[in-house]
Amino acid sequence: MSQISERRSLTTSMPLATYSTEERGQANTDTYQIFIKDADGPISPFHDIPLVANSDANTFNIVIEVPRWTNAKMEIDTKSPLHPIIQDKKKGKLRYVANSFPHHGYIWNYGYFPQTWENPNHKDESTQANGDNDPVDVCEIGHRVAKRGDVIEVKVLGTLAMIDDGETDWKMIVIDVEDPKAAELNNLEDVEKAMPGFLANTREWVYKMPDGKPENNFAFDGEYQDAEFAHKIINETNVFWKQLVGLEEPLEDPGKLCIGNVLCEGSKEKLSREEAAAILGNAPEFNSGPELESSVDTWYYCHL
Repeated sequence: MSQISERRSLTTSMPLATYSTEERGQANTDTYQIFIKDADGPISPFHDIPLVANSDANTFNIVIEVPRWTNAKMEIDTKSPLHPIIQDKKKGKLRYVANSFPHHGYIWNYGYFPQTWENPNHKDESTQANGDNDPVDVCEIGHRVAKRGDVIEVKVLGTLAMIDDGETDWKMIVIDVEDPKAAELNNLEDVEKAMPGFLANTREWVYKMPDGKPENNFAFDGEYQDAEFAHKIINETNVFWKQLVGLEEPLEDPGKLCIGNVLCEGSKEKLSREEAAAILGNAPEFNSGPELESSVDTWYYCHL
């Protein structure tokens, strides 16, 4: 089962990029995977989708893992070839984000910036915590409910620095450039004016509390940082990514991360189109899985 996500650049100097998704495995089980393809076949969305969408407009590409209002904790599989989207597990069970009243599931389209990496061996000077070994997370606040695997061109508005299990975990606030409000939202002050309370709700979205965990910690006393600061972090983590795949001052050991890619010329591990197609072809065919348990829709009443 597949869907097509076609994104138009805002400038005619940029080529048209068309991405599609292909589901494999059984839905709502740990065999379920979503692969991303360009016009010529499967690719790695971690490594092969450009970070920058439009350098003149200062916009970026993001990949959606979790659509707004959904609960399944989907995430990029950074350790497997072609880096499909899978559902996270804990103690052998699939993970679902609990609903903290008045919210249901995620309150934004949640995903990541391709070609970024929060280096676990680098201590951030502002948070004094090391990176979390993943691409940089994004919260896309536009009106549309995206689909898993959508590739969206966004502008960056600011960031929140979450400290999760002692690691820096940036949450970038972005908006789809094609959203009706995109033209009027250029910074966090604009967001507060157009969507009063939304940034506070984002900070207070304490999805871990219903699971018996403490609320998340934040650097900067929980204060947001502006777009200029966010761009600095994006650029820095892009450099770390280049080191990861061997495009710049390569790391001796990428750890357990898979750095194989199809399109990054000069990187340490390249896959041919035939090899990439074989990886997708060997994944089990998609079929409908079991219905979700009703407990996924339970509302929890948590107080900060």
